[in-house]
Amino acid sequence: MTNSNRQWLINGRPVGRPLADDDFKFVETPVVEPNDGEVLVRNLYLAFDPALKGHMENISNYVAPTQIGEVMRGSGIGEVVASKAPGFAIGDKVMGGLRWQTYATVSAKELLKVVDDELLTANLGVLGTTGMTALFGLFKIGKPFVGDTMVVTGAAGATGSVVGQLGKIAGCRVIGVAGGAEKCAWLVEELGFDAAVDYKAGDLQAQVKAAAPEGIDVLWDNVGGRVFNDVLGEIAMHARVVTCGNISRHEPGMTPSGPANYFNLIFKRARMEGFIVSDWVDEFPWARARLARFIREGRLHYKEDIQQGIENAPSTLKRLFEGRNFGKQLLKL
Repeated sequence: MTNSNRQWLINGRPVGRPLADDDFKFVETPVVEPNDGEVLVRNLYLAFDPALKGHMENISNYVAPTQIGEVMRGSGIGEVVASKAPGFAIGDKVMGGLRWQTYATVSAKELLKVVDDELLTANLGVLGTTGMTALFGLFKIGKPFVGDTMVVTGAAGATGSVVGQLGKIAGCRVIGVAGGAEKCAWLVEELGFDAAVDYKAGDLQAQVKAAAPEGIDVLWDNVGGRVFNDVLGEIAMHARVVTCGNISRHEPGMTPSGPANYFNLIFKRARMEGFIVSDWVDEFPWARARLARFIREGRLHYKEDIQQGIENAPSTLKRLFEGRNFGKQLLKL
């Protein structure tokens, strides 16, 4: 086995601006052999989501702050190559916070075994935090009823595409908001959304009003900013608004002051609520099993955007903020 570990370190704080190449530093260090209770993992895949930029900025108060010079955070799937922990054998596939590196020496308590089958990489997306976010956010907060009209912003992204399909399973009429004709067509033709609107085509609020003339009962927002404001103007009486993400803030690099249409919450007697998916971590096992069943039954589909090579980790993260990813963003090492 090689004794060299290739790593990306945090080298900058991209606050108030887009990510830059020198926000990361590439190094090679010796592989650290495991101590008692630890395993050495060769990373196979890394997962990417917009929250990683927030971790670099240290604006998230629900996770420990990052330090300049630490290995960039990130979840991944890998193969155990050495173990000093009971229950973990060489060759086991595991998932956890493996970070941006080719080898990770990790406490066994921080790892979850995963089955090496056709759904292996799905554990980083639809069967992982992405799927958990969609399922618990929708059913714990959105509380969809059969016949509701549901709108999802960022609908062609990893979380949005799952949320929309779960809305269909729950009996809703689902409308996706996405950027570009290709993504909109995918939502309708492959995922079964009832309609999709292209925010890049202009006059988003008018498009949403035409697609949901009786208003929006469940609004799931992944985007924030202008898109969220426009769609919030079309909520129905007693709507439930689930705020999941705010990727639009990364363009100007600052948190927006808030939607101008927020008063519509009063007019429509609506409720808006945010959440952190780790609040339901104890329920993840049954949720993962249910989503896997939906996939195998052909009721839930997912798409993965897989880039190649540890050297491309920074550019892979940037894809999320450039709107170039199509599905869950992964990197194969």
